Amino acid sequence: MNADYVIVGAGSAGCAMAYRLSEAGKSVLVIEHGGTDAGPLIQMPGALSYPMNMPMYDWGYSTQPEPHLGGRSLVTPRGKVVGGSSSINGMVYVRGHAGDYRHWAESGAQGWDYADVLPYFKRMETWHDGGQGGDPDWRGSDGPLHISRGPRDNPLHAAFVEAGRQAGYEVTGDYNGQQQEGFGPMEMTVHKGRRWSAANAYLKPALKRPNCTLIRGFARRVVIEDGRATGVEIERGGKVEVIGAGAEVILAASSLNSPKLLMLSGIGPAAHLAEHGIEVVADRPGVGQNLQDHLELYLQMAASQPVTLFKYWNLLGKAWVGAQWLFTRTGLGASNQFESAAFIRSKPGVDYPDIQYHFLPLAVRYDGKVAAEGHGFQAHVGPMRSQSRGAVTLASADPNAAPNILFNYMSQEEDWADFRTCIRLTREIFGQEAFAPFVKHEIQPGAALQSDDELNGFIREHVESAYHPCGTCKMGAADDPMSVVDPECRVIGVDGLRVADSSIFPRITNGNLNGPSIMTGEKASDHILGRHLPASNAEPWFHPNWQTEQR
Repeated sequence: MNADYVIVGAGSAGCAMAYRLSEAGKSVLVIEHGGTDAGPLIQMPGALSYPMNMPMYDWGYSTQPEPHLGGRSLVTPRGKVVGGSSSINGMVYVRGHAGDYRHWAESGAQGWDYADVLPYFKRMETWHDGGQGGDPDWRGSDGPLHISRGPRDNPLHAAFVEAGRQAGYEVTGDYNGQQQEGFGPMEMTVHKGRRWSAANAYLKPALKRPNCTLIRGFARRVVIEDGRATGVEIERGGKVEVIGAGAEVILAASSLNSPKLLMLSGIGPAAHLAEHGIEVVADRPGVGQNLQDHLELYLQMAASQPVTLFKYWNLLGKAWVGAQWLFTRTGLGASNQFESAAFIRSKPGVDYPDIQYHFLPLAVRYDGKVAAEGHGFQAHVGPMRSQSRGAVTLASADPNAAPNILFNYMSQEEDWADFRTCIRLTREIFGQEAFAPFVKHEIQPGAALQSDDELNGFIREHVESAYHPCGTCKMGAADDPMSVVDPECRVIGVDGLRVADSSIFPRITNGNLNGPSIMTGEKASDHILGRHLPASNAEPWFHPNWQTEQR
């Protein structure tokens, strides 16, 4: 089997590329190891805690013991299913801040400034504001990816935004529009009550074309002949075969699997490849390095009124929510329940937000375990731009072996100070008048923990990944030894091979990474096709007094 373009991974970026390349008349073959995304556990937004904990849909990776977290090993879910992680994520949609893309461009990813990427965000979106305000001029109206907002009819959502305003922060009607900074409604990739994954948005329409094919298979390595990628070796049905690429091979296998595949194919740090007996095709020391993520804590409050979602947290309640969704695609099952959000700055002198909030009207963990206190609510909070860097390395030359993943979380002293700031700022927000009718007491960390040492102990035990790994095949200038791909996503030192997914991010963007990953697939498609959208001249908002004021 062969095609012009062979894409490894039917995830956020891979689906977008399959759609755009096949739309342009190219023959496209997408290789995906995971299976179907059919069924309510994936398609029902309210069931989001299930698929990411299921081996059927998740690669099941976890980190090496993290030295700065007391040797804890953290789970690192990645989607092993059509749609990739967009089929198992929390469906939160954030573009990232203009300042993130300015940094990309300044660090060597020329042509990826905010003015360059904004047209691609607009092209990919169909935006539904639900009558809640926003910036229609900054948003897309006819793209494949539907973006919506929850009904926000729980009184706690309004309380969260009002508490932010009372604490002196900005209120924004659209953090994906001109002004990210502030408190306001959260957006999600949900359409007509269903998870609107990259599979639903891009891949399924593309597969209706005769020139786009999906095959189930496990990618083992890229076949490289005379310095050029000519295909992908896969295993399926117990046999190993090669899928030929007439034009290019494109890796979109995630920030964990794309560097692993490059290294198995002889592209990576020469000494590390030699350790595993892999012949070096291109010595690229940056492959697998620069690994980044967002960490977060849940600050949980016990509620003094029964207004939270806890009343549905029993067999009968869940059955009712599920039945309502199955028959009507409405009700609590039609939302991820993350309906209010905030982006704030931690201190004066920070020019754009470096702390993110997800607010949830329930006190619950990602694994679905609810707080012992019953009725409660929580804010997920964490810093956006940690300086800590980790790596993805090979455990073995066997393609079936999971990679070694070490984020090196909290390795910088600043990380600890940033998290303590997050906790203290959140307590101040929950202490505002708007929350007075709803707050009973603080469940977690608990009001007794106040000193730096006490908070550090809580952070070490309770900090969790927000599941935003990226950066392991850094995009940058071709003469930067740590760059893996150039600004057109071409792997430096090998012809006919690109990487386009969150692994190419030079630095992590603000917020959740699904939106920027899809944008990467959209923009990479145009690089492959020799096109580009004209740059935008829209002026994003930065706080006028950022140098002297925190809010």
